[in-house]
Amino acid sequence: QVLFFGFGWLFFMRKLFKDYEVRQYVVQVIFSVTFAFSCTMFELIIFEILGVLNSSSRYFHWKLNLCVILLILVFMVPFYIGYFVVSNIRLLHRRKLLFACVLWLTFMYFFWKLGDPFPILSPKHGILSIEQLISRVGVIGVTLMALLSGFGAVNCPYTYMSYFLRNVTDADILALERRLLQTMDMIVSKKKRIAVAHRTMFQRGEVHNKPTGFWGMIKSVTTSVAGSENLSLIQQEVDALEELSRQLFLETADLHATKERIEYSKTFQGKYFNFLGYFFSIYCVWKIFMATINIVFDRVGKTDPVTRGIEITVNYLGIQFDVKFWSQHISFILVGIIIVTSIRGLLITLTKFFYAISSSKSSNVIVLLLAQIMGMYFVSSVLLIRMSMPLEYRTIITEVLGELQFNFYHRWFDVIFLVSALSSILFLYLAHKQAPEKHMAL
Repeated sequence: QVLFFGFGWLFFMRKLFKDYEVRQYVVQVIFSVTFAFSCTMFELIIFEILGVLNSSSRYFHWKLNLCVILLILVFMVPFYIGYFVVSNIRLLHRRKLLFACVLWLTFMYFFWKLGDPFPILSPKHGILSIEQLISRVGVIGVTLMALLSGFGAVNCPYTYMSYFLRNVTDADILALERRLLQTMDMIVSKKKRIAVAHRTMFQRGEVHNKPTGFWGMIKSVTTSVAGSENLSLIQQEVDALEELSRQLFLETADLHATKERIEYSKTFQGKYFNFLGYFFSIYCVWKIFMATINIVFDRVGKTDPVTRGIEITVNYLGIQFDVKFWSQHISFILVGIIIVTSIRGLLITLTKFFYAISSSKSSNVIVLLLAQIMGMYFVSSVLLIRMSMPLEYRTIITEVLGELQFNFYHRWFDVIFLVSALSSILFLYLAHKQAPEKHMAL
């Protein structure tokens, strides 16, 4: 946990806050503690498969980790988010603690009402029991996971495969750059005319001695000085040309990036990622098909995929094979890959999101929101990874999580994943179709 905490602290300092001087140590500690306990849950999953530590010790650490992570996600992080939001409002400075408590109570109300539309309520347990809290955290986290997974399953092959690249030549880039330079020259020329007209007006005293009143306004409209410019019309032309120049610049940058991707796709690493794109395309189609089957037939697998796959292969080939022994090792590798890719992918996404919307005033609130998302994401990952583990390794996890409706979370994941994947396909299709048309229009 100390190592995980140090890595979270280092990631916070080197990645998230490297461009900001204002740092709140409370925010750093909360983010690092959330990251540490989230990673510890994944570590305990691996310990379950490898049999590290006594079962009673693992059970104790599971309970401790879940209690701490729920305390952070439900009580601590929402309160500090409200506190820092109120701190940014000058009118509420004197009673910011009171208003922070009001915001936290509002969050708790909506958080608790979240359980009403879903079959996750359990009357057997108390209001603040682990089952009641983790069931609601799981809904939010599974929804987030499914949205990211659906978009990632579609965007990954779209990004890696050379099939989706536009055919960009040096002549296309030069032609667009020439248009951009011509537009910039026109902007400079028209701004020069405006500057010359202003200087002429200043020299004639028209700037400081402007006629006032109604008759003065009529006179300024009806009279014209020889050689004077219609400044308002020229300014409108300049605004239109500047907007065009921005579009041309963005299109030029996009063509350069596409050209670099085309060159990269010809390298050995580019061909490898292109092959990976085809693999993910097949995986995406298969995942969408299986999600549809699971939703239509209300199906949730009771056996983990590794054990089921080995059993089918062994029965088909008719060979002697120790299914239990090899399912343990392959499950360990599979779960390890899922854990590493989940942590890496989420950290990359959080970094991009933070850079896109953060500022010196909002950075504390955004980091706490990222910590909230990260904690819920990892807790829901435990709910879903449980299905990828052989039955004998799920015992402690099932005992700690309590009487949750695990089948509901898997069905909910399939529904949101399917919606996210189909929406992403439609969005990327429209974006890919619109790009050449936009290029032709420019």
